[in-house]
Amino acid sequence: MIKVRLHSVGILAPGLAGWRETASLLRKETAYTASELSPLKPASLKPNERRRTTNTIKLALQAADEALKQWPDPQQLISVFSSSEGDLTIVDQICTALSQQERPVSPTQFHNSVHNAPAGYWSIGAGSRQASTSLGGLDGCFAAALLEASVQTLTEGKPALMVCYDLPPPKPLADFIHLRDPIAVALLLSAENTPGDVLADITLQPGLGAEENRMTDDTLETLRLAAPAGRSLPLLQAVANRTAAKLSLPYLPDLDLHLEVSPC
Repeated sequence: MIKVRLHSVGILAPGLAGWRETASLLRKETAYTASELSPLKPASLKPNERRRTTNTIKLALQAADEALKQWPDPQQLISVFSSSEGDLTIVDQICTALSQQERPVSPTQFHNSVHNAPAGYWSIGAGSRQASTSLGGLDGCFAAALLEASVQTLTEGKPALMVCYDLPPPKPLADFIHLRDPIAVALLLSAENTPGDVLADITLQPGLGAEENRMTDDTLETLRLAAPAGRSLPLLQAVANRTAAKLSLPYLPDLDLHLEVSPC
């Protein structure tokens, strides 16, 4: 059993333009209305670096920026970045280029194609030289990132930034990979005795025997299933309402991640 503290949240999704708006919606103070994301402009990247990145990278970093808005020293953070499939737009562009006679692969596209590109750009923007891990994991990539970041913050004794993100792929990949909406969720986690504002304590334990939690609102349930980062919504709902909860997240084919959320 692993116990960590949740200090802050960053979130971007259709109709969810940040944690304050999302928390109000999850408390049922406002109604959910899906809308397109505003242009992505993560403040942690300088304009010339931002121009070289992709929308997938910008999505991840903008959620991270929000989670770290009040954190004084991001250079000391461990980071864990997780995506179901990586940057599928870049994959599609490179595969298309390779199918052409001259194979005109852009060096910038190739640079951005690696799975840890978002983590690398974040480290540059934050000036961090701490350990960074980049994960895949299909529908279980949110649970995988949460577990990895929790283990690392306890073993290394440093707070951890966790970011889970995905952008829908272009056709023809969209016919085979079912990511319907762009969603990114960032959590700032620490060990029990870390000072600072705390939203909730979270206890994690891999196991079996619990049904995956769902949202009672049909539109939010659709969003929960739209991308792996959407699986965070039941957890975020408990945090927003400051209620205790026992939750289950999809992790591996034969293993779930069980959570106990205690408000602070």
